[in-house]
Amino acid sequence: MAEYLDEQEQWRQVVTWLRESGPWMLAAILVVLAAFGGWRYWQARTTRIDLAAEARYEQLLTTLDQGQLPLGETMANQLAHDYPTTPYADQSELIAARLDVQNNRLTDAATHLTHVLQHTKDPELKLVVRLRLARVQLGQGKPDDALRTLADPTVKPGVFAPSYAEVRGDALLAKGDRAGALQAYRQARAGADTVDAQLLDLKIDDLAHS
Repeated sequence: MAEYLDEQEQWRQVVTWLRESGPWMLAAILVVLAAFGGWRYWQARTTRIDLAAEARYEQLLTTLDQGQLPLGETMANQLAHDYPTTPYADQSELIAARLDVQNNRLTDAATHLTHVLQHTKDPELKLVVRLRLARVQLGQGKPDDALRTLADPTVKPGVFAPSYAEVRGDALLAKGDRAGALQAYRQARAGADTVDAQLLDLKIDDLAHS
């Protein structure tokens, strides 16, 4: 009988706890469900955006393949504007920059490349963009800007180190620093598997024998 009363008392305690805690538990459950629903909604929305951006990007590539460069340029700029949070925005900016270079609009090209450099989340893409931006800055006659672009102390070029060294050499040569350029070219030549070795040899020979 005592055991039965103990069980009844335990049950009453459980019921009392449920009555007191029930609203809080319900609120907690609702919060969890809302968070889960919000996450599912966000995931579905992100997927829709990515798919839409991918479709637009494929249209852009098709347009460029067909030689419709002015239309392609417009599409690239529009895609980057409409889908800025997707990887396709970065690629569209790079396409726009390339078309700018082909049309000798180096200021516009630098703007596109700088935007990608500041916003992309892809660390390897940043290395490539930094290199392209330095080359554009050289084309603008701004070797000091190119050197600053390449010399960011937080950047580790990795496999791109030879290419960085070569462009650094080009910038130093543009400033009249032939000794510095020669040193940079020789540094680049040490990684000839990732750069144009023949071109580097010409640059080195020209400086070493003049």
